[in-house]
Amino acid sequence: MAITVLIVINAITLGLETSREAMETAGPLLIALDRIILSVFVIELAARMAVYRSDFFRDPWRIFDLVVVGLALAPATGNLSVLRALRILRVLRLIGMVPSLRRVVGGLIAALPGMGSIVLLLALVYYVFSVMATKLFGASFPDWFGTIALSAYSLFQIMTLESWSMGIVRPVMEVYPWAWMFFIPFILSTTFTVLNLFIGIIVSAMQEEHDAEASAERQDLKTDQEAILAELRELRAEVRALRREDAASD
Repeated sequence: MAITVLIVINAITLGLETSREAMETAGPLLIALDRIILSVFVIELAARMAVYRSDFFRDPWRIFDLVVVGLALAPATGNLSVLRALRILRVLRLIGMVPSLRRVVGGLIAALPGMGSIVLLLALVYYVFSVMATKLFGASFPDWFGTIALSAYSLFQIMTLESWSMGIVRPVMEVYPWAWMFFIPFILSTTFTVLNLFIGIIVSAMQEEHDAEASAERQDLKTDQEAILAELRELRAEVRALRREDAASD
């Protein structure tokens, strides 16, 4: 809990360091807090290494913490100055500290294999529609559909529904009135179909992750109950044995 609180405080200080007013008011204090918290993180990792030793690297979350803190320790001068921006990655340590966040990330990782097939399907759909758009509209709208790459980018904007109607489709329809017959099926097949498959796979993976955790908890509870029942049977057997001894002595 202490480390979690420090992570939250560190996230706030790193955000305040981007404010000119905050740095002018309490710049040295913010920098000192950042260094103190980083020192605590280093001590924490050193303690974990001392406790787990070779088992430290068997947990991916501990490796993640090591990489994040290691990036914060790297020199931030010269060509490595970009690493200063990576200090905010320390906030991601909350994922490893909060069990609910770990479950969400676990579900996302479990969904990756199924998402690969969806990505391949989406790539095929994009390629087909990009070639068609380039051939159909490239001559009149070279900035949007002059090449396959430009067509793919324009179609991506249309798929996200960002200014797709007034920004692209309606100007194209002024030249090609039938263009809606191309864009509407594209939106239906990507925005409302393929992308929803991503959501379905992620939800399914998270549900499986939750069910697996619930099953493990039920199994642990069952094991505890069986151990308690076994102890009760042993106690009853001992009581019977004591009663027999008392009866025999009488």
